[in-house]
Amino acid sequence: MSSTPKYQSKWTDRDVEAHWDRVAGMYVAENNKVKDTHDQRFAFSIPQLDLYCGAKVLNISSRDGEASSVINKLESSVEVTNAEISQKLMDVAESLNPSIRQVKISTYSSLPFDNEQFDRILTLETLEHAADPVAFLQELYRVSIPDARMVLSCPPATSEIPYQIYTTIFGGHGEGPHKFPPSKKVKKWLKATGWKLILHKGTILIPVGPRWVKKTGEKLLEYTQGTFVAELGIRQFYVCEKY
Repeated sequence: MSSTPKYQSKWTDRDVEAHWDRVAGMYVAENNKVKDTHDQRFAFSIPQLDLYCGAKVLNISSRDGEASSVINKLESSVEVTNAEISQKLMDVAESLNPSIRQVKISTYSSLPFDNEQFDRILTLETLEHAADPVAFLQELYRVSIPDARMVLSCPPATSEIPYQIYTTIFGGHGEGPHKFPPSKKVKKWLKATGWKLILHKGTILIPVGPRWVKKTGEKLLEYTQGTFVAELGIRQFYVCEKY
């Protein structure tokens, strides 16, 4: 019988690390080309964290550390630990913010943190890259306190073809090794790993184009949450509590 974990992907976390190391030099510049769409992840997710004075937050994957900067502008007393698999992206983050608190990880399946260390978890566009996504969610459960809150975002399976079209036309830093999971699968994984889902929302129907066009797409999604139309949003948010 194979010893491969049940949810193990065809790639490894080391393959993911290699991709982000390769594109670290262009990461910020490429995201700035779609700044409104890129920053929407912070505008939605950070208020959902329900931060409070002195909270300990794990931001994983932290990439260029932008989420940490946004959090500390809102609540300076929050202690943010930025965990990242790419050393070169960590170097970019440090160049932008020399005082940033960062921890290098080597795998998403075994995090270098103590049990029940964090009050809040922010993990944006990471689950789809983890070689073993369920092991990753289990680790986030382990390192968070009882009643912790987690905000997670992940593109759905319906985003795969639009992503391929976008990168063909516009280029960008790419996603590297990944598999966009259907929202129903993410919900199944969350339940299996002890996370209670309190909000699921599909966002970003039209990621590029005039602002009024993008806003029209968001209004459509607002009216269609819980339907297949909302599953077409390229950024799906999951707000969870540990139970």
